[in-house]
Amino acid sequence: MNVILFGATGMLGRGVLRECLRDDSVDSVLAIGRSPLGVTHPKLRERVQDDPSDLSAAGVDPAAYDACFFCLGASSVGMKEEDYRRVTHGLTLAVARPLAAANPGMTFVYVSGEGTDSTGRGRSMWARVKGKTENDLLELPFRAYMFRPGIVQPVRGVPSRTRLYRVLYAVTAPLVPLLRRFAPDLVITSEAFGRAMIAVATPGTEVPGHILRPADINRLGGAPTRHN
Repeated sequence: MNVILFGATGMLGRGVLRECLRDDSVDSVLAIGRSPLGVTHPKLRERVQDDPSDLSAAGVDPAAYDACFFCLGASSVGMKEEDYRRVTHGLTLAVARPLAAANPGMTFVYVSGEGTDSTGRGRSMWARVKGKTENDLLELPFRAYMFRPGIVQPVRGVPSRTRLYRVLYAVTAPLVPLLRRFAPDLVITSEAFGRAMIAVATPGTEVPGHILRPADINRLGGAPTRHN
């Protein structure tokens, strides 16, 4: 498959990129973002631009791609709802709508979050915005999957770009083995996350629904895929 990847500089996006580059079923990856990756690979083509949603500037032919993995996102901390909606819902749909219109056979995978509010009536601002984004994506005429990760353990040298998160991961790292033992469905690794994204875009994969939570992600990404 040929993949478009947004947000490859973030922890989850970096994990997805790593698995795409390792997996034999992925022929090429076009990474679109605001910052350079600092990664070179025969499969990888990179486009750095101020507006990642401008597909024409990126030279994207939607018909040439089988899947879009949308890992781009922002923290809602300190943001007004209007601003968060613009960089979350607005940016995501600006990418998804032209892709769906031009290539309804494409698979679109969106990184949401555990606790997302599909009703749009909850108290949590980020959860309402993510829920609206999910609902609008699911109405588009392509195969769309919403990934709602819970606790993510970065592995294989995949770091978080956010200093606070790096500190939290370091402090809580000793607790992760206990969580994985007693509550395995709450914890996923960045590696399993990337493999699960590839799995849902692979024809013939049995997917439990269009909204995937940690247990679903672990099931889809737990078994190693073919890789070099």
